[in-house]
Amino acid sequence: AHYVFDHESAFRESVIDAFADEYLRGRTPIPCVRCNMGVKFTDLFRLAKDLGADCLATGHYVRRMMGEDGPELHRALDPARDQSYFLFATTRDQLDYLRFPLGGLPKAQVREMATGMELVVAMKPDSQDICFVPQGDYASVVRKVRPEAESDGAIVDMQGSELGRHKGLIHYTVGQRRGLEIGGLAEPLYVIRLEPDTQRVVVGPRTALAVSGARIAEPSWLADVEGRTVMAKVRSLAKPVPARMQGDWLHFDAPEYGVAPGQAAVLYDGDRVLGGGWIEETASAFG
Repeated sequence: AHYVFDHESAFRESVIDAFADEYLRGRTPIPCVRCNMGVKFTDLFRLAKDLGADCLATGHYVRRMMGEDGPELHRALDPARDQSYFLFATTRDQLDYLRFPLGGLPKAQVREMATGMELVVAMKPDSQDICFVPQGDYASVVRKVRPEAESDGAIVDMQGSELGRHKGLIHYTVGQRRGLEIGGLAEPLYVIRLEPDTQRVVVGPRTALAVSGARIAEPSWLADVEGRTVMAKVRSLAKPVPARMQGDWLHFDAPEYGVAPGQAAVLYDGDRVLGGGWIEETASAFG
């Protein structure tokens, strides 16, 4: 009981509070990564080792494969289930201890195996939302933790002219098109950036979303990436694009759109995960 209490308290402080604070800063957080970094791969690691377990097996759809220099992290065999983006912060030491038995199996086969074992979760619906966000209502969770999050403000164009009003930055993210509720426009507008200091949502044409690079903070590398051509994924549902890592900047080979501070940039070499970090800021658009 004592462990459960500490576990829940740590989850609140390390994941939910950080989730709300990121929205207040005008960023778009990924709490699943923070949960893996903290509650699962720190607290659960400690418990497993205290119990004398030989390893820690999880249900993540990702593969642990042996390479010349030891264990490597690879995409799941089933691309539709791959969760490697959310595990970029896994360290080498953690990878030594982790096992991912589902990473080489399609989900349909996993369900068949679970049915054969008469597990009650065999046909459980796939999870679509963050575990602590019911029905995907992020705003309600943030409001409960940080009531000040729903401060209203102006929706302005790139020149600063007011086009409308909003009911809180927590309802917007970079690249968003729907839900702006601005009528009478000649072309579609997208959220270009959020300004927490002024409570402004800045909108503009899709071309204004193009960036040439992103500065990466809190990097976690499983391989050397300096000056290396890689495939970079800047959102969980985005397709990887060619890029090169130089210092703490990730430079895209072509303009990339909808790159949001607070999201992760995860680098790949084929199916191998090289690591990644948090998008802190973006560089100006090409030419």
